[in-house]
Amino acid sequence: MSEVYAFTEAEKTTHGVAFLCRLRKVARASCHAWLAAGKNRALRQAADQALAHEITLIHLAARKTYGVPRIHAEPRRLRRYVNRKRIARLMPDRGIQSSHRRKRCSLKRPDKKAPPAPDLIGRDFHASVPGTRPAGDITFLPTAESWLYLACRLDLATREVVGNAMADHHRASLVLDALKMAHGRGGLRPGCIAHSDRGSEYTSADFSREIRELGMRQSCGRIRSRLDNAAAESFWALLKDGIGTRIWPDRATACAEVFAFIETLYNRRRLRKHKVHGYHPSRNPTTT
Repeated sequence: MSEVYAFTEAEKTTHGVAFLCRLRKVARASCHAWLAAGKNRALRQAADQALAHEITLIHLAARKTYGVPRIHAEPRRLRRYVNRKRIARLMPDRGIQSSHRRKRCSLKRPDKKAPPAPDLIGRDFHASVPGTRPAGDITFLPTAESWLYLACRLDLATREVVGNAMADHHRASLVLDALKMAHGRGGLRPGCIAHSDRGSEYTSADFSREIRELGMRQSCGRIRSRLDNAAAESFWALLKDGIGTRIWPDRATACAEVFAFIETLYNRRRLRKHKVHGYHPSRNPTTT
């Protein structure tokens, strides 16, 4: 209907409004009301343009990984409230969308001979206190020098990556390095639950021994069940969205990309959703 009113606005100097309304079979009062609201409509369009520009900047700063929820949460952190439906309306109009995640092949090789560790998480990937539930997993990135393997430890209270390690192999020493970094840097508490899948790296004797020496409790999900380690799996999807899915020229370049994403964007800048406190970028969600 707005196209009809816009046509009337453009042609009213040549033909009368009454004639144009009869021609297009619209109510003359409605047409006059639309014409009278032209100033307010122009103000709304200007406000939409300004908001769309801000959305674009937020989207680019997040390496095009933010969707509607996090873009909506960003101005709210600055005590500026914008309607979420308005953001959802403006994003597709400007061709703004979050990157799509693709399926990936699995690296998991369960050690069926290893004694089973219980699942102490039970798909409850939240913690009220940092340092009590670090979740771990391994992924790999393609380079011209063959694979680069990455192991991480994710604090389930803050969603911060508190430990990570990269190497050209995925032996038990890789996950041990990530665990030791998390223990030294992440302030893991005695008796904390170190959760992972049931891959051979996490069920090895070396890893189990290190868990006991650090005073932790080991927790493992079921074999071939990604949902039992969904928080870590979700982080891999965010990582590969953030750095892109391509073949790096060498491992050093891939390492630099991963380090920049984790330490510059994800840990320090990206809004991470807390179960109670909502979206928050800092390590401790209870602080401001």
